[in-house]
Amino acid sequence: MSILVNDQTRVICQGITGSAGAFHTHGCLEYGTKMVGGVTPGKGGQKDANGLPIFNTVADAVKATGAEATMIFVPPPFAADAILEAADAGIEVIVAITEGVPVADMVRAKEALKAYPQSCLIGPNCPGIITPGPEGAGCKIGIMPGYIHLPRAEAPSGRGIGIISRSGTLTYEAVWQTANLGIGHTTCIGIGGDPVKGLNFIELLQMFENDVETDGMMMIGEIGGSDEEDAARFVQSAIRKPVAAFIAGRTAPPGKRMGHAGAIISGGQGTAETKIAALRAAGIEVADSPADMGSAMAAALRL
Repeated sequence: MSILVNDQTRVICQGITGSAGAFHTHGCLEYGTKMVGGVTPGKGGQKDANGLPIFNTVADAVKATGAEATMIFVPPPFAADAILEAADAGIEVIVAITEGVPVADMVRAKEALKAYPQSCLIGPNCPGIITPGPEGAGCKIGIMPGYIHLPRAEAPSGRGIGIISRSGTLTYEAVWQTANLGIGHTTCIGIGGDPVKGLNFIELLQMFENDVETDGMMMIGEIGGSDEEDAARFVQSAIRKPVAAFIAGRTAPPGKRMGHAGAIISGGQGTAETKIAALRAAGIEVADSPADMGSAMAAALRL
């Protein structure tokens, strides 16, 4: 099984005629994602290079295709409005890939999303979500390299894990390492590194806990904020499956942002040390370096 998306999920792309939207729509189609169309205002009635129908609005796309999920590749000033348009049209899984979305826009959008409980947001500034499957039977919504993901059904260990990460690149590294150790993947989600975003560690940990085919979870966090400490407390109180983790940014100097908008240490809070201590206190297997993420997950699974 999986969480949020599967090989039957019908997906559209908002911004399908832009260079990034067009490129990654093609990549998702090649992976086996059920892409059913796209949205670019003013180009409704046309088709893209893949022969997919283009619509003027998300509401039109949903009505014509039954789309349940969207990936957003629109410029940062318009991304928050694109998120809310998708929610208003009844889209259940909204994946905002766009980076550089103004924080003020996301504060407004996240508050407005409370009126749409049927919709969940992943991102922005994230690689997306993937539920791997055999060739032609997976669902990839985003920019991640599909070929490195190992479906649980094909895993030599017979185990499958869920991956939740604030870092796109480290997501791929964790996927590659675990696959090479024979550990499969049920669903992998890049939640993004912005300070205001959609789904976070706790919500996704609970989804994986409830998924019967997910045998364990890997969290990849980084300095800044308190998300990892909050997740550690949640794991200790509510999660029974094995969890491994890695925290990036151990060498970051205080007050300097490292890569992501949310990755900043301030006032002694959000340091790698405090996060690692909280995770270990919760019984989570913590990797000391990015090279150890796979082995940490294997140790958590007792493989």
